[in-house]
Amino acid sequence: MSEVAATGISVLLVDDHPIVRQGYRRVLESQGDLHVVAEADNAADAYGAFKAHDPDVVVLDISMPGASGLEAIRNIRARSPRARILVFTMHNEAVLVKAAFSAGASGFVTKSSEPSAVVNAIRSVARGERAMSDDIAHILADDSLSPTGSVLDQLGEREIEILRQFAGGATTEQIATHLNLSVKTVQNYHYLIKTKTGARTDAQLVRLAASCGLTKI
Repeated sequence: MSEVAATGISVLLVDDHPIVRQGYRRVLESQGDLHVVAEADNAADAYGAFKAHDPDVVVLDISMPGASGLEAIRNIRARSPRARILVFTMHNEAVLVKAAFSAGASGFVTKSSEPSAVVNAIRSVARGERAMSDDIAHILADDSLSPTGSVLDQLGEREIEILRQFAGGATTEQIATHLNLSVKTVQNYHYLIKTKTGARTDAQLVRLAASCGLTKI
């Protein structure tokens, strides 16, 4: 991982919406010290762009077609444990925030935040600090005070990613392809997720995922 240069911070933007990328490229590059060196619209291309450009900070959305940002975080951090990754997404569910940090994210900012919050978070992450938008900090604080928490708290980020894709309609074979796993491994995860959550049917799993903000029904 390169040191942040005095001339500025290099950024990789990962989002499946071109308009979002274009808008935030303009916002970031108007700052003078932030330079977008590459863009990607899916987890696989994000990993390839990271290898090619070695950016100071990766700014990515969690929700993308195929493997999500959680998988991109996992793969990037596996290649470079010092990689600095800022999640920038519309999702603000505590279970996803905790899964992102568990996977290796350095910060989490929602798309409802002011552009200045994203800019400040990028600079903080580039310095090796953890960054969160105010709404995320409040959500995590409230969650920590909850006497029950979420049933998904006992799932690892890999299990949450598999549940998210399954609840979104992906087949076992598609999930295996997206995550580079064997079909048998995905089936085993599926069984473990049911066991940990207490769900007895696939329909219950889908409703659980929707109630926790992982997908919509």
